[in-house]
Amino acid sequence: MRHFGHIAAAARGELFYREPVEFDAGSPAPVLAAALGATLYSPATRPRLADDILKQAARGVVSMVLCLEDSIDDAEVPAAEENLVRQFADLDGRGVEPPLLFIRVREPGQITDLVRRLGPSVRLLSGFVLPKFTRERGVPFMEALTKAESLAGRRLFAMPVLESPELLHLETRQEALLGVARTVETYRDRVLALRLGVTDFCSAYGLRRAPDMTAYDVHIVADIIAAVVNVLGRADGTGFVVTGPVWEYFRRQERIFKPQLRRSPFLEGRVDKLRTALIEHDLDGLLREIELDRANGLLGKTCIHPSHVPPVHALSVVSHEEYSDAQDILRPERGGGGVLRSSYTNKMNEVKPHRAWAERTLRRAEVFGVANEDIGFVDLLAASVAE
Repeated sequence: MRHFGHIAAAARGELFYREPVEFDAGSPAPVLAAALGATLYSPATRPRLADDILKQAARGVVSMVLCLEDSIDDAEVPAAEENLVRQFADLDGRGVEPPLLFIRVREPGQITDLVRRLGPSVRLLSGFVLPKFTRERGVPFMEALTKAESLAGRRLFAMPVLESPELLHLETRQEALLGVARTVETYRDRVLALRLGVTDFCSAYGLRRAPDMTAYDVHIVADIIAAVVNVLGRADGTGFVVTGPVWEYFRRQERIFKPQLRRSPFLEGRVDKLRTALIEHDLDGLLREIELDRANGLLGKTCIHPSHVPPVHALSVVSHEEYSDAQDILRPERGGGGVLRSSYTNKMNEVKPHRAWAERTLRRAEVFGVANEDIGFVDLLAASVAE
């Protein structure tokens, strides 16, 4: 699979200076962590789940979470587990490689139980999403994952979700974050990425952000995002990929504030219609939040609706300007540091301070590609939606 692989090769050639690379479930962990992109969640109860998975893959989805936790009623869990076993067997029988598939469980015992029940179709499973992850809850989850790997005879990843009140409350935050850090460091080879449960954080204070606002407009949420990145997202080799929070809205609500999406990038006919559609579906706020995610050190995003996937992926593509800057900074002859004017002659590139940014940018460029010089996110988005 590859990002934008659902777009015709000729169209990709017009969009990309450097096309996204191909990858699969067996690729190195750093590649998969960077490539997760818009991770689409789906309740595990869906009766045609196998069809849904392949349908979304054909539209550009490369990672999905099949949820046994908050998205379904407590009483539905046994039937949902049985459904997962059937749907995995169905997928396995079709002989088609699906996206990266993860199961969001409730308790550690579900991990080994499901791996046993999946049988040969476990080969299609990339790992598990672990909810309300703290040191106390996390260790049993990770021990169960270790056992499940032995049962499956293959690599399985964990994606812990940071969403517990202990991480949010000021008096317990430092101890809780450091406990999580020690736990994921112990199991570093099995932790693919860390996910943020912003809905649960808001719930602790009876809050819910409106579609006109991003997670960063809710100060108590922005504060915990910063704290998580501070402890767990460092660029010194100790950090992990931390993914962006879910965007909850996917249909039109009454708008209070004016649209955040400027007209200037959309001035040509068909893309102006795209701007209107994005605003009508409250996705202009999503676009702003995606940009703020990246500015705050996050990569990828939790998504609960297919319409959110193309914007996340379009804004994950590295611009030609970013790519040029990153390459200039990382040239071998620049190993001693120094300052240079960017090839676009519009900024200063300081080699030592900007090195970590450049390395992350090239990693993103590998999996999402580099846009041609005259291509912007509107072109990428329009091409993705048109397919």
